[in-house]
Amino acid sequence: MSISPGDIRIRVKCRYLREQSRPEEKKFVFSYTITIANLGRSAAQLMSRRWLITDASGRTQKVAGAGVVGETPVIEPGTDYTYSSGAIIETKSGTMSGAYQMRAADGAEFEVPIPEFVLLPPDMLH
Repeated sequence: MSISPGDIRIRVKCRYLREQSRPEEKKFVFSYTITIANLGRSAAQLMSRRWLITDASGRTQKVAGAGVVGETPVIEPGTDYTYSSGAIIETKSGTMSGAYQMRAADGAEFEVPIPEFVLLPPDMLH
């Protein structure tokens, strides 16, 4: 295989959507933008993703499916792919982590972990 999980870099930016959240209804809405960079020497296609979303009470949601936002992008060497999505949790803060299942140009499949990131409104930062 000419590409490995270490050749893929994940960057996450998260934002609390105050205007869509309803704290009185235990509905806290977050958006996140993820950039997947291919630092390897061959293309990789994002085939599917798996998420574990955990709120501050320990409730978890598991999300899995093909591609991201309806796409299974091919990320060429030296390029990146960026997309935005969202999550709704029942507490003011939480975490997300997961993995992308990727396919190398030679057909080999591999998994890239998505490091845990925090869902947190700005007013909770110290």
